[in-house]
Amino acid sequence: MAFLSLHLNPSLSSSPLRIRCAPRRSLVIKLPSQVFSSATASGNDVMLNGTPPPPSHYADGNSAVLPPGLLRELMPRHVAIIMDGNRRWARMRGLPVGLGYEAGVRALRRTVELCCKWDVRVLTVFAFSSDNWFRPKVETDFLMGLLERGLRNELQRFVREDVRISLIGDSSKLLKPLQVLLADAMEITKNNSRLHLIIAVNYSGQSDMVQACQKLALKVKDGLIEPEDINEFSVERELETNCTDFPYPDLLIRTSGELRISNFLLWQLAYTELYFADSLWPDFGEDEFLEALCSFQKRQRRYGGRNS
Repeated sequence: MAFLSLHLNPSLSSSPLRIRCAPRRSLVIKLPSQVFSSATASGNDVMLNGTPPPPSHYADGNSAVLPPGLLRELMPRHVAIIMDGNRRWARMRGLPVGLGYEAGVRALRRTVELCCKWDVRVLTVFAFSSDNWFRPKVETDFLMGLLERGLRNELQRFVREDVRISLIGDSSKLLKPLQVLLADAMEITKNNSRLHLIIAVNYSGQSDMVQACQKLALKVKDGLIEPEDINEFSVERELETNCTDFPYPDLLIRTSGELRISNFLLWQLAYTELYFADSLWPDFGEDEFLEALCSFQKRQRRYGGRNS
């Protein structure tokens, strides 16, 4: 999974072709050897050499022209993404795993920019599963640090570009400074409306449904509702995605060729269109996003009914 370390900014191409990341300035990233070392790295220091890219920005204006083949009236309001393949991307290139996560960050930033440009209203990204805690501690610490640094560096841009941030998942297991930062980001951006970026951290679709049932059971116990009053709308209101006006994704994208949803938004995906991309997440750019959206627009959504 990738995180929002948006201080590494690729430039956004205005053409519908594949986005290529511009070279970056030289810096040294300290990476723990037991998880992030590779045969091509020298010790724990990995040098990224290059020239600074031009400043990256979100699309200007309220609505940009859509690429050929996309219809505005058929655009999904809510896109959810399982950002898979960062580690494989790095290993295939003989790079430290940490650089795969950094590359995934750049892919996420491209996608956020494209959602702003193409009028997607909600983007939910599966950044860190509750199951990911089973990975080595040095790796989870790296990912938490990546999230914290990214939010600190990008928060003012979110404010300026009218992007709202929300968190879903159990934040109680996160370090206190990160909890405070996430709470501040949500408070500062709560009135923004151009794009709602929902970050799933320490999230489990099963746990989401369990906590919703627990809340409803408590309401029954307290005499606030009767058991027969509980329906799908009652459950929807108690799920963590009640933070958005569009809690049900229209389109789910999973990268890396894996064909599963991995305990992500289990209730909310009931009628979602699924799209599985072969590309690894760091390679997911404008071409790949456009292909997913075109596939979505060609489908007929029947919600259990008959063809029209």
